Amino acid sequence: MSQILSPLAHARALLILGLPLVGGHLAQFLIGLTDTIMVGWYGVPELAALTLAASLFMTLFLFGSGFAWAVMPLVASAAVTRDDVTIRRVTRMALWLSGLFFVCVMPLLWWSAPILRAIGQEPEVAANAQVYLRIAGWGMAPALGVMALKSYLAGLEHTRVVLWITVAAAVANGFGNYALIFGNWGAPELGIRGAAIASLLSHLTALAGVVLYARRKLPQHQLFVRFWRPDTEVMARVFRLGWPIGVTTLAEVALFAASAVMMGWIGTVSLAAHGIALQLASASFMIHLGLSNAATIRASNAAGRGDLTQLRRGAWVVSVLSLIVVALTTVLFLALPDQLIGLFIDPAEPRRAAILEVGRILLALAALFQLADAMQVIHVGVLRGLQDTRVPMVITTISYWAIGLTCSYTLAFFVGWGATGLWLGLTFGLTCAAIGLATRFWTSAARLLPATA
Repeated sequence: MSQILSPLAHARALLILGLPLVGGHLAQFLIGLTDTIMVGWYGVPELAALTLAASLFMTLFLFGSGFAWAVMPLVASAAVTRDDVTIRRVTRMALWLSGLFFVCVMPLLWWSAPILRAIGQEPEVAANAQVYLRIAGWGMAPALGVMALKSYLAGLEHTRVVLWITVAAAVANGFGNYALIFGNWGAPELGIRGAAIASLLSHLTALAGVVLYARRKLPQHQLFVRFWRPDTEVMARVFRLGWPIGVTTLAEVALFAASAVMMGWIGTVSLAAHGIALQLASASFMIHLGLSNAATIRASNAAGRGDLTQLRRGAWVVSVLSLIVVALTTVLFLALPDQLIGLFIDPAEPRRAAILEVGRILLALAALFQLADAMQVIHVGVLRGLQDTRVPMVITTISYWAIGLTCSYTLAFFVGWGATGLWLGLTFGLTCAAIGLATRFWTSAARLLPATA
């Protein structure tokens, strides 16, 4: 019989496990944030192009990360019984699937300009986005490998090293951006190309760090011995669990990518403000994502023990922790909008005032929708710990696309509310997802638990 933990004990365990994951996600986010700030200081047209390029890259990357995310609950479950063979097989095949995914999507990044022009983007913006993606796109291969290996380490509760490796990559990216975008320290001034090169180097740095750690600190798993041999049985298992996770992630990320496309129809100023507000909201989301990852690991452990009481109590505690973060970031967004938005814009930029005007409204709306975003990602995490991925996929796809995207388009263009209407639609879609996922967990946990125990 497992020990009954108090809510405070649950909170302590979640924070010990989750805070390094939160830090790792924030450090990973810092790579994109650094690109946005430095390119924004370089020029608004380049910032608009980067917003589109980053949206396309992240849409494909997070879709492919479904196989990596599948590693976490599978490894956490195997770790309970110390099944090193399963841990090795699962992680290897996630790396295989991630590599195959990269081969499939790299052509889309290489020839991205025609795709962006076909969906209504300005030719100059589309061309600059392709310049970025033809360099940064190669970073998707190491980035997917890093994601799989981070999930492997997190499933084994080696979360601190995940933090420090990601911090090292973010630092490398920052120095690379400073040198290559503006031509500092004797480097050539490459503008948006420099940002792409720096991002690629940061992904390679992270991959080198995580591979080195896995080989030296966890040699019993022998992850890279006879790596070339396929394991079709486990590959199929990872694929079955991972593809719904990928689609779930894609549904949300593609919603925001589509919102960037629609914002581009409204204008460059609105698109730049959208990119800034989205970066700030994403920083808050990284905290909830780290808590969600911790919830996945804890839920996997509870499922392995067949402990419904601890499962539900842990889900309640992590939801409360997430709501505390929502309250704090809401105060920040509403109290300091100009200071936060101004970080991304050159004071001499002629369109600074216009971007600030739009950005204030969007940041206020971001304070609203982060509540729904937090609750949906927390409940995705606990459901993933139960290896329940297909029903959440259906819930999120309907909420984000059939409801959220439709509302965004209608309010922005038919009602005529522009950028404000677009973000209100996003909020409504996230709210529907949060309600659906929470209902799924709290009404179905008892039925799902025996299947995973």
